[in-house]
Amino acid sequence: MTLENGMSTTGDAKLDEAVRQWLQYDKNPKTMSMVQDLMKKGAVEELKKCFSSRMEFGTAGLRAAMGPGISCMNDLTIIQTTQGFCQYLEKSFGNLKERGVVIGYDARAHPPSGGSSKRFASLASAVFVSRGVPVHLFSDITPTPFVPFTVSHLGLCAGIMVTASHNPKQDNGYKVYWENGAQIVSPHDKGISKAIEENLEPWPESWNTEEALKSSLLKDPYQDINTQYFKAIQKHCHHREINKSSEVKIVHTSVHGVGHAFVQSAFKAFDLHPPYAVEEQKDPDPEFPTVKYPNPEEGEGVLTLSFALAEKEGATVVLANDPDADRLAMAEKQESGQWRVFTGNELGALLGWWVFHCWKQQNSDAGAVKNLYMLSSTVSSKILRAIALKEGFHFEETLTGFKWMGNRARDLLDQGKTVLFAFEEAIGYMCSPSVLDKDGVSAAAIAGEMISYLATTNTSLSQKLAGIFEEYGYHISKNSYFICHDQDVIRSLFERLRNYSGKKDSYPVECGRFSISAVRDLTTGYDSNQPDNKAILPTSSSSQMITFTFSNGGVATMRTSGTEPKIKYYTELCTAPGNSDVTSLKKELDELVDAIVENFFEPQKNKLQPKPE
Repeated sequence: MTLENGMSTTGDAKLDEAVRQWLQYDKNPKTMSMVQDLMKKGAVEELKKCFSSRMEFGTAGLRAAMGPGISCMNDLTIIQTTQGFCQYLEKSFGNLKERGVVIGYDARAHPPSGGSSKRFASLASAVFVSRGVPVHLFSDITPTPFVPFTVSHLGLCAGIMVTASHNPKQDNGYKVYWENGAQIVSPHDKGISKAIEENLEPWPESWNTEEALKSSLLKDPYQDINTQYFKAIQKHCHHREINKSSEVKIVHTSVHGVGHAFVQSAFKAFDLHPPYAVEEQKDPDPEFPTVKYPNPEEGEGVLTLSFALAEKEGATVVLANDPDADRLAMAEKQESGQWRVFTGNELGALLGWWVFHCWKQQNSDAGAVKNLYMLSSTVSSKILRAIALKEGFHFEETLTGFKWMGNRARDLLDQGKTVLFAFEEAIGYMCSPSVLDKDGVSAAAIAGEMISYLATTNTSLSQKLAGIFEEYGYHISKNSYFICHDQDVIRSLFERLRNYSGKKDSYPVECGRFSISAVRDLTTGYDSNQPDNKAILPTSSSSQMITFTFSNGGVATMRTSGTEPKIKYYTELCTAPGNSDVTSLKKELDELVDAIVENFFEPQKNKLQPKPE
């Protein structure tokens, strides 16, 4: 049996219709022939993977593999997404045609389907230009933070960054910023999603990238933003003389991403000696040939070449960006000769201490501290809370993800407050209000200055971290995850915790030998710490997230991941200043984690796969 154009059928009417519409709309010869080949072969399962459901546009935009079909990133889905986004912006802003948008991209590419970040960015530009909207399209790859910086700096309506950050090489993504310079939050995602569904047929000029690139509506912000960004981050350089004379040697890797040139420029802006670049990883390469996963969060495997270069050059510190340079990892050589990779929480403690230390040196007015804020996500270390309590500034917690911190920072800035620092444990740091998102470029330069400053008193990063914990109380964390592909298992695991004694809303009161003093459930909105038992932070029934506070100072959050088949856990033991028996604190935390795994996760019963070592 064949479709009316002579193409074979799958026997599934809905699938046939999706394929027929696709072939009617798609103009990319590579993705078209991929779909036609699958139809000829009768590869129904493969076709279902490509066509069963459209990529969901969430607050993080899109992220999926590049390839053919509505569930992948490709020319047609980029056009459809941008048409929806453009129409939503037209409805939201009367002055969209005066103000315009910015579009940036990383170096990802997928030759089999003809998709690449640069190609997707030019198609998105064509869509906006066809509607008379000015587009600031970067002429070359940029770090993700340049897009929110440009939105704020030029007062634009929105920004798009085409990147999949540190995902595997076959993936790409489409990240969206609102006029306030922060990532979108609900209900914008729902509104954009609806507009995409209403604009699936490509508009007449949407494929015409050649004409769009010649249009007077298209501008290249590359030179101007490069200048302005490095000018803006210099406000956070406080020890230029120390930087100039510093003998500290630092190695930097951009892990085959976009970061190399920009971190070199950031160090130059701070008058720091240029870091040694890992030759094999400094140029953008969409194949990421030297690493299994291009994610510095994975620690030592990604940093092997960096450690080798550091040994060769006599460097004691390694800085690493993820491929779109919005995250930063740091490692330091210990006296034992071993390398210590700092966790996201530990680097958050160091950078938080440092930016406050610099602020205090600049501000003698004792009252000014009352206007000061730091933020972190609810699954990150509570170390900033401890520093804030002692030093007198404000600390606020947000939901997980920088979209929440960026939007909250914007609210505070609009009220005339100073937002000094925000961070999340997934190695994301916002050290400057010029970018209301995580920024691994400015964080690298600020870390470089902190390292140089500490070296003047022969203090290592590890020693400084211990000093911070001595002063503000030890905060020891242990985070990991289990892999689970079965949504029913995940649901029943969390429902069991909500009905622990068999009754509804009866959460556990203990876990092994550890007694529980409070429970907050951001899926249902329950919080035992509040007088009315209602959580203050926003709740979402579509994702699972429960936090337990223990009588021993421990906090544990269990949550599902929005982008991966994982149940994550984040645990931390917080102590008051003065309790510095680290060995027994670590033992206590290990035992708490074991109890949570055994009693709450039940990995054997639920057939959960542990995190691969």
